[in-house]
Amino acid sequence: MACPVLSIEQAVHALHDGGVIAYPTEAVFGLGCDPFDHDAVGRILELKGRPESSGLILIADTFSALDDFAGQVENDELERVNESWPGPVTWLFPKSAICPGWISGAHDSVALRVTGHAVCRQLCAAFGGAIVSTSANRSGEAPARAKEQVEVSFGAGIAGIVEGELGGLESPSEIRDVRTGEVIRPG
Repeated sequence: MACPVLSIEQAVHALHDGGVIAYPTEAVFGLGCDPFDHDAVGRILELKGRPESSGLILIADTFSALDDFAGQVENDELERVNESWPGPVTWLFPKSAICPGWISGAHDSVALRVTGHAVCRQLCAAFGGAIVSTSANRSGEAPARAKEQVEVSFGAGIAGIVEGELGGLESPSEIRDVRTGEVIRPG
C-alpha cells in the first residue's frame, strides 16, 4: 500500500496528532514520533515487533532540545560529544529524572543524537523538539533504504513518509557511551 509523501509541515502535524512517520536519516529510513506520547511510541514498538525494554534513540537539531532527557555529565564528556555533533554519532547519556521509561527502556541511559542530516534537522526544528528515531524495519530484518521498502513493511500503519534523500552513510549511526567514550555499535 502506498504511503502518502509528507512535507515537513504535514509531518509535524502528524507528530502533534500522535502519528508515526517515516523519514530519511544519515543511512537508513527511520520511524519517528513524539517521544512524550506513550501511545505513539507503543505503535512504533508494535510495528517493529520490539519490546519497550530495548529503548529508543532520540534525535534533535540542537542539544538544548534533548535537555529534558539527558542527566548531568562532566564537562570533558560534553566536550567529546560536542566534537561529534551535529553528526551521525549517537551518545548514551545518563537518563534524566523525567526521561520516560518507554524511551530509555530497561536502561539507566538514553540514546541521543544531534543530527547533521538536513531533513531531520528541519523536521526537529519545525516540530520544536526531539523526535524518536528508530530504523524503519521489523525486528530482525534489514533497515529500509528505500521508500518502497518502508511502504511494504508498514503501509497504513504510518501517517506517511517525509520527502528526502538518505545521507549516504553505509551503516546506521555509531553509538558511544558518554561516560567512557566506548563504542557500543560501530557506525
